[in-house]
Amino acid sequence: MSERILIRPASPRQTAQVTFADGRIYEGPLGTPLVDFCRAAFPNPPAPIMAALVEDGLQELTFPVQRDIRVQIIDTTSNDGMRIYQRALTFLLVVAMHELYPQARVLVDHSVTLGGFFCEISARPPLSQDELQAVKRRMQEIVAADVPINRQQMPVGEAIAHFASQGYEDKVRLLQSHQGHVTVYSLNGVHDYFYGLMPPSTGSLKYFDLKLYPPGFILQLPRRQEPTSLPPFQDFPKLMGVFRDYARRLRLLDIVDVGSLNQAIETGRVREAILVAEALHEKKIAEIADRLASNEQGIRLVLIAGPSASGKTTFARRLAIQLMADGLRPFALGLDDYFVDRDRTPRDEEGEYDFEALEAIDVSLFNEQLNALIEGRPVRLRHFDFKTGQGMPGKMVQLPENTILIVEGIHGLNPRLVSDVPPERIFRLYVSALTQLNIDHHNRVPTTDTRMLRRIVRDAQYRGYSAQQTIERWESIRRGEERNIFPYQENADVMFNSALVYELAVLKPFAEPLLLRVPHGTMEAIEAQRLLAFLQWVRPCEPDMVPDNSLLREFIGGSNLQDFTF
Repeated sequence: MSERILIRPASPRQTAQVTFADGRIYEGPLGTPLVDFCRAAFPNPPAPIMAALVEDGLQELTFPVQRDIRVQIIDTTSNDGMRIYQRALTFLLVVAMHELYPQARVLVDHSVTLGGFFCEISARPPLSQDELQAVKRRMQEIVAADVPINRQQMPVGEAIAHFASQGYEDKVRLLQSHQGHVTVYSLNGVHDYFYGLMPPSTGSLKYFDLKLYPPGFILQLPRRQEPTSLPPFQDFPKLMGVFRDYARRLRLLDIVDVGSLNQAIETGRVREAILVAEALHEKKIAEIADRLASNEQGIRLVLIAGPSASGKTTFARRLAIQLMADGLRPFALGLDDYFVDRDRTPRDEEGEYDFEALEAIDVSLFNEQLNALIEGRPVRLRHFDFKTGQGMPGKMVQLPENTILIVEGIHGLNPRLVSDVPPERIFRLYVSALTQLNIDHHNRVPTTDTRMLRRIVRDAQYRGYSAQQTIERWESIRRGEERNIFPYQENADVMFNSALVYELAVLKPFAEPLLLRVPHGTMEAIEAQRLLAFLQWVRPCEPDMVPDNSLLREFIGGSNLQDFTF
């Protein structure tokens, strides 16, 4: 007689385990918010924890843990963490302002160098120093109370009705071209839309300050390199002047945010906006050329610098054409030809060749040949062979008196590059996409994102790089810019803003397919998803409307200046 074995089903587990990157494992009831595990594992974190990487994706800390997962914390020492911190502080500012001055409307306009956002208010006079300090105290009170930041999915129609009743025309414009549901956050009864993640509560938002900066104020923020302290405030008047000029241009074009850009595309008015935006670029370049042509100071050398994907190459070519129209002869001198021999090239912290260091340039020879060219003496230029890593004699050149030397390179604003050239002979130009059309009054689009999209599109078009490869390199590119370019930007005689009010709409159909091909499960995919998240709000625009000599053509292709040399 055979023995019967009764097998009963195992009881389902009522707990889940969270394994952190350092190998520690914490267990709690199913449905426990991730923030509880993080607080248990990191009771005194060195930097505020903002979110977590859960397996393949970024998750808010309110994420309910329903199964065993592996987790990597995202704090404010990372780009993603600092973006969440900045976003939450913006919301905190909006809430405090609403509670104290209900009629005020906060506009978070643009970033400021060394950490922070320039903000203005509308619908009431500018804040006094005492009023601004009252807002700061209220923000600190909300932080001390550790108030929850709640998230909900709201039907678009309901969201439009809500924001319309609150007088948020910018959000109404934005949502009118959207369907389905929208993520809305609430804090102390104030509802707002933000694209991107939020922390679970206000308790971690301790590090900020408010500084009066007429006609508005600056929300000072920490930088991820030092996430628990604020950098000393430093004014950048030339840069701030560019932002004010751009605001004037936006009003002229009647396109002040992504919602109004979408309306211009829907109504066909974008063609006019493109023509005016391009005309403003051309006018500025012509003004620079006219200033050089007047040449009251005897300027013979133009140095052009700016961060990656700023459109420096097209700018230099368009400037050369305007100089020719003024009767001058531009001559391009390649800074790359003055690299020191490979065995003298400095190395970075990882032991790799650091071609971006000023010490990678033979500054002495460069200055010697510049002075000779300016004085009209014949010069045997240097040529650098990148295959052998050696410098060698180049062509013989002697420049006539009406020649303007143009040198483009990352060190153009660093005085050490041309320390032996008389200062009155030098004119410095800083070229960058210095501003950007924001999604709405509370959702900024960093200019870094615009430049990254430009580079992703250009790298795919001309260099055969995938979006993943470009995103992977971007952090290294940014480090070089912060070391070699941004500290010297106020040395510029003129800042040229290469941003175009319509460019996101043109870049979108080029960039989206490239971003969608970034392999899932990679760190670059998280960045790609973030970029796609804000591009979803932008209506596409046909590239056929972009003029053939536009700076944007440097990235999307079709430039009639591509083969122009001088």
